[in-house]
Amino acid sequence: VQLQASGGGLVQAGGSLRLSCAASRSIGSFNIMGWYRQAPGKQRELVAVITSGGGTNYADSVKSRFTVSRDNAKSTVDLQMNSLKLEDTAVYYCNAQTLWPSRRDYWGQGTLVTVSS
Repeated sequence: VQLQASGGGLVQAGGSLRLSCAASRSIGSFNIMGWYRQAPGKQRELVAVITSGGGTNYADSVKSRFTVSRDNAKSTVDLQMNSLKLEDTAVYYCNAQTLWPSRRDYWGQGTLVTVSS
């Protein structure tokens, strides 16, 4: 599967952006989909994920500001980011996981989000 992320860009602190990830095939078979990010000089970290059943998990730093959603019919997973902070600046990667028989990760190419003061 190919994952194509879009929606990144430059935004002022306090602003909003919406990232979208389009899959090249149906996402119904992916147990978990979501977003990770990597800031300069830091390790890649989980931002928000959503299961096939609709359960979500967020990094503490983005709770109440970001919302992850998936549309199986459109094969997309989105990340609505509100009240953006300088520390949200990073390359954001779309991720899809299958868990059986063992975990396998698929990654998109990344989209840059830059938050300015």
